[in-house]
Amino acid sequence: MNKKTTEISITSEFITLGQFLKFADIIYSGGEAKAFLATHDVVINGELDCRRGRKLRVGDVIEIEGQKFEIK
Repeated sequence: MNKKTTEISITSEFITLGQFLKFADIIYSGGEAKAFLATHDVVINGELDCRRGRKLRVGDVIEIEGQKFEIK
């Protein structure tokens, strides 16, 4: 069974992982990003990454707790 990929549209060149978490309604405020990333696995384009400043660009795929997102 394939899981649905949620598309997240951005209008800038990139968005940071911390901003993405808030934009995708995974966390409620930017201040929660550090704690969230310390306790949850985030896979970006197949690689584990927990840097809240990681730049995400169009085409990047993010997987968090069984949810899949793609930057559009």
